[in-house]
Amino acid sequence: MKDVQEVRELARHIRIETLKMLTGLGFGHYGGSMSVVETLAVLYGDVMRIDPDKPDWQERDYFVLSKGHAGPALYATLALKGYFPVSELQTLNQNGTRLPSHPDRLRTTGVDATTGSLGQGVSIAAGMALSHKLAGRSNRVFCILGDGELNEGQCWEAFQFIAHHNLHNLTLFIDYNKQQLDGTLDEVIKPFDLAGKFSAFGFDVQTIKGDDVVAISEAVTPIRHAEQRPLVVILDSIKGQGVKYLEQLANSHHLRLTPDVKLEIENAIAELEAAHV
Repeated sequence: MKDVQEVRELARHIRIETLKMLTGLGFGHYGGSMSVVETLAVLYGDVMRIDPDKPDWQERDYFVLSKGHAGPALYATLALKGYFPVSELQTLNQNGTRLPSHPDRLRTTGVDATTGSLGQGVSIAAGMALSHKLAGRSNRVFCILGDGELNEGQCWEAFQFIAHHNLHNLTLFIDYNKQQLDGTLDEVIKPFDLAGKFSAFGFDVQTIKGDDVVAISEAVTPIRHAEQRPLVVILDSIKGQGVKYLEQLANSHHLRLTPDVKLEIENAIAELEAAHV
């Protein structure tokens, strides 16, 4: 890893800007945005080949946020990396904004795929990876899926496709924060043995802590070769990760702020701003 401290600092700033963005709006997907912060920081701060000055650079690596409701965390990441001004984050989901609640590649600089309808993003990522492989290009593709999103059958069709075509240039992350819109995974549809299922579907599998930037980087930094199976990284994360108040809520998937909740989150922002990583 190039600079652990720098990546952790990026994660802290992504978390702060995401919280500010959502709190300014007064509602939004807090929990699932927080649980992917460290992964975004590693990808954009350490692993991916990108050029914010040339967002359509043909040799760049591609990123697909299949769990599109975490769009605010992606926007914060892109702004902090210089794709557009950080001040623009405060226009989230407002009339005329370039930052809709879910990513739209036709509206937001740096977004590679339009997502939001769960299950579709991973299919887009598979198509990207196959295109690069067939053309002999070295571009890598990274995709984050939600654990609740795996209830969509389209995901498993895409996984079979990825393994069948041996798309070793595509890495999947499963944000295993154990909650979804309507409750916990075990309440809605039990995930059973995720690692076992992915292995049976033809993937190499690693399970790591969702906030461990070193482990995330070490999992995905090595360039995978044709003889290797595609990689899935199961992120053992927490809904609301990195914000104690959100972590302790029964369900932080989507919050509409009351004055008391807003105060709690503003206090969390102040703590993060004062923190030294």
